Amino acid sequence: MYKQRIAVLASGAGSNAQKLMEYFKQHAGIEIALVVSNKARAGVHHFAAAKQVPSIVVANSSELLPMLKQYNIDWVILAGFLKLIPKELVQAYPNKIINLHPALLPKFGGKGMYGMHVHKAVKAAQETESGISIHYVNEAFDEGKVLFQASCKIDTTDKPEDIQHKVQLLEHKHFAQIVEETILK
Repeated sequence: MYKQRIAVLASGAGSNAQKLMEYFKQHAGIEIALVVSNKARAGVHHFAAAKQVPSIVVANSSELLPMLKQYNIDWVILAGFLKLIPKELVQAYPNKIINLHPALLPKFGGKGMYGMHVHKAVKAAQETESGISIHYVNEAFDEGKVLFQASCKIDTTDKPEDIQHKVQLLEHKHFAQIVEETILK
């Protein structure tokens, strides 16, 4: 059976990339074939090495498409990748690029809305809930079709770090499963 080959793109510590690598390690139909980061010192490289997954640094987004083609990648999964995906890549992988966003879109999305910036904005807006959105990627930040959302309650005493923790629990619980369901449907 042919396995769908995934490239995971991440810019930071890589906890969601790690969860994906663990989830798909022995999967019959899906494999993590490549990890890509725009940062040489990103923690995701350590997770990739530990899981024996090739890991590369791409400094310029224009290098992404040729690299993905070289590795015969079928799907691109963004797990904290902080660069806008180039138009050529979106066109080459229509409805085959999935992103995880740490808020309930359409709120708190767009350029500059990532990581703790999102959680601080959620707190400043005095929201009573936050959560995750898993969505297809198009040519604009966080505007692709939403595939799945899960929410968590925010208490008035929660700090942005508390919100981050609650959201990360949702990310780790749902992301790999939704990726799997989307790829295999």
